[in-house]
Amino acid sequence: MSRVVERIWARNGVAAWALAPLSWMFGAGVAVRNAMFEFGILRSYPLALPSVSVGNLSVGGTGKTPISAWVARELLALGAKPAIVMRGYGADEPLVHARLNPTVPVISNANRVAGTLEAKARGATVVVLDDAFQHRRARRDVDFVLIAAEQGTSLRVLPAGPLREGPGALRRATAVIVTRKSATAAEAEAVAASWTGFAGAPPVAIAALQPAELVPVHSSAGPAQGLSELTGRRVLAISAIGNATAFERQLAALGAEVSSAAFADHYPFSAEDGARLAARAATVDRVVCTLKDAVKLASLWPREAAPLWYLSQAVEVERGGALIRDALRRLVPGSQP
Repeated sequence: MSRVVERIWARNGVAAWALAPLSWMFGAGVAVRNAMFEFGILRSYPLALPSVSVGNLSVGGTGKTPISAWVARELLALGAKPAIVMRGYGADEPLVHARLNPTVPVISNANRVAGTLEAKARGATVVVLDDAFQHRRARRDVDFVLIAAEQGTSLRVLPAGPLREGPGALRRATAVIVTRKSATAAEAEAVAASWTGFAGAPPVAIAALQPAELVPVHSSAGPAQGLSELTGRRVLAISAIGNATAFERQLAALGAEVSSAAFADHYPFSAEDGARLAARAATVDRVVCTLKDAVKLASLWPREAAPLWYLSQAVEVERGGALIRDALRRLVPGSQP
């Protein structure tokens, strides 16, 4: 997502109003599609396993991958055998899931019904559907919908705003999870309050995606290091994610002097990109990317260049943890409260 688009969405200005007619048409199309599912004109199908979807109402940078990975770990702790089923858009997300949960199968299949059948054949007892809220063909048991606190309280649909669907779609959700990276706890609470009270709106939880440590992309750089290593350092921030601004603000909040190297979400880095970024590394003290970028850049980073690090993220549920875990327990027969 470009910074120009972010600014248009954040402001109720001329550009947003100019795009309003296109938003009305987009919203009407989405409403017609949803009505066709509600009235059975388009069919949804039960899945072969209990399922939880981690999706979003808005586009870009809500934290679906880390939250999906956290949900999988919660299910493991309850005694389940989860699998991640996802569309697999781009090569990065399946690799990230494999890194975060090495024992959890990751299945890339745009057809979530078929993907769940494959998960069952591989021994899974429950599936986590990464980015499936709009995939109405697959009938889920639990739906978590993520909204990024950094995107504010805009209720406009694409292209004048960040929403894939209007707020009424939340009637299909089990819970809304407001995620925050660079936003403050107070800002997240304000966004949570803005989504509370819609007709049929589900309960709202809040989860912080907090920086945990600096992890070397290559083991030759040594062990992981604490976040204090960023204080007062010039840092080149490499990111090809939905919300590069939030990542860069996280680094700045840790005391880094940040230079941006932001690319489009899921950008396919080339060897030439790796060489150019490595050349920029000579002008800074640290080169830091996200895990989503690290899995792609690892094989492209020149050996003679300065070490490449990624900023690991930890999920901290600040409100509504019991709500989320109770929903997950319903998917695991015999699990204890």
